[in-house]
Amino acid sequence: MKRIIKRAILVIAVLFVCCLIGFFVWTQQTYEPTKELLKSVGDIEHEDDWVTFKPSGTNKEVGVILYPGAKVEPEAYGYLGKVLSDAGYTVGIPKLNLNLAMLEANKAEEWINRNPSIKKWFIGGHSLGGVSAATFAHKNPNVVDGVILLASYPASGDDFSNKDTPILSIYAEKDGLTTRDKIKETKSLLSRETVLFEIQGGNHAGFGMYGKQKGDNEADISAKTQQDIVAEEIIKWLEKH
Repeated sequence: MKRIIKRAILVIAVLFVCCLIGFFVWTQQTYEPTKELLKSVGDIEHEDDWVTFKPSGTNKEVGVILYPGAKVEPEAYGYLGKVLSDAGYTVGIPKLNLNLAMLEANKAEEWINRNPSIKKWFIGGHSLGGVSAATFAHKNPNVVDGVILLASYPASGDDFSNKDTPILSIYAEKDGLTTRDKIKETKSLLSRETVLFEIQGGNHAGFGMYGKQKGDNEADISAKTQQDIVAEEIIKWLEKH
């Protein structure tokens, strides 16, 4: 009987290790920035495990932190980061453990502490990155001045409905992952100060520039066009806050 129990424990342990290895391999199969992005942005600055964009002209003393979507490399949001930086905003996009923001929801603290000259902080993210960004904002209301959700929404435990936290929620008509139905379903979790904006013809992958994504729909507009729309709406919103 003891031999059977030992064998059962060994089998369970082996299966557990195999699952861990499989999960690790899955997280390393990332979405990389497209050649179009790299050509448009040029050299991308890094500070340790952060992709950074700092204004060369007038600094508005406002910082934006963007958490990447699951398994998406931070450089894939480089075009958006550059446009925001050109508008005067300091931008930080983190490289996350196992490429999953949910494992490092508090990563923003690192970038905030490194930039004490920034007076106002806005945190956001794409897809599951936005979920983690909302978690950080919900837990740190005295640090975060607003939330930017890109094809994303708060988790059920991060209810902003009774808060005045400024939130910008941008979603896309053709999104096959964060669908319109999901946006409607989670709308009750958003604050009283929420602005929602739908990108006509956009899709999920268009919130970055990393090519096609499994489960997504085809977009009617290019990724660059969608990025320009996203940047324009973020800048307009930031200027009001």
